[in-house]
Amino acid sequence: MTLPRCVILDDYQDAALRSADWSALEGRVRVEPLREHLSPAELPATIGDAEIVVAMRERTRFDAATLAQLPALKLLITTAMRNASIDMVAAKARGITVCGTPSVPNPTPELTWGLLLALARHIPQEHANLRAGGAQWQTSLGFDLARKTIGIIGLGNIGQVIARYAHAFGMSVIAWSPNLTQERCGAAGARLAPSLDALLAEADVVTLHMVLAPSTRGMIGAREIGLMKSGALLVNTSRGPLVDAAALQAALREGRIGGAALDVFEEEPLPADSPWRSLPNLVTTPHLGYVSADNYRHYFTGVVEDIDGWLRGSPVRVLAAPG
Repeated sequence: MTLPRCVILDDYQDAALRSADWSALEGRVRVEPLREHLSPAELPATIGDAEIVVAMRERTRFDAATLAQLPALKLLITTAMRNASIDMVAAKARGITVCGTPSVPNPTPELTWGLLLALARHIPQEHANLRAGGAQWQTSLGFDLARKTIGIIGLGNIGQVIARYAHAFGMSVIAWSPNLTQERCGAAGARLAPSLDALLAEADVVTLHMVLAPSTRGMIGAREIGLMKSGALLVNTSRGPLVDAAALQAALREGRIGGAALDVFEEEPLPADSPWRSLPNLVTTPHLGYVSADNYRHYFTGVVEDIDGWLRGSPVRVLAAPG
């Protein structure tokens, strides 16, 4: 008897099997973690015979064309409960069940604040200089956060946590999004900016926490960056395409803003020759916002539960079901 093949995509740290108890699936499925990212062209040949696929967040796009090249696929699991890279309608039409997993809310806000501190206090540069035995003991002056204004674009679950962190650091908080209300701002201790332009002009730190959609793609472009203070810092841990890459790269090269910290990019993993690898006044991480031990335990424990439920004929946390 051939067991169903379960492929876990993008297990870069070889963490999936270490992050949960998989014993409930022994003798019922063949679990195969893949450590290397697959391009769209590689998917059909590599996982075309898999009945179960576990996707790590939105790293892999499962649109209608991709799903059509995966004829054996019956269960598609996404870590967490939302994935804009999966065509739910197409999955349902092809008889594929899509399930999500639990997650924890703290990893992305914590990384966001870590990136901000690293950028404001030049931690990567000072660390590298110290390690290299630099002749100059100190090389930078830090950017104080206390008594500064942080502008939060998107005051959802993550943005509200960022507001609390900002208050703890003695910062004033302003916020904006298209449908943001005075009431939500008041609950988070923030002041509602009258417009995106007004927020960009006032804030010393701008941090993005918006969902990527046609209306938000490129929402921070050359014009918007031009409204920011010359010393302002920009942080993006949401989605790379929220920011016009060419416009931000030009602003950093020309020193028109104080700096940027990015965890997300249009293309991931970054190509070896990407400008993001060498720009000045920039701190980068490889999309680590959700990558934490506790979050992975929730993700992969949920994956085991999803597979077990599906095998029993009672799938859980269903996002799309065959119609």
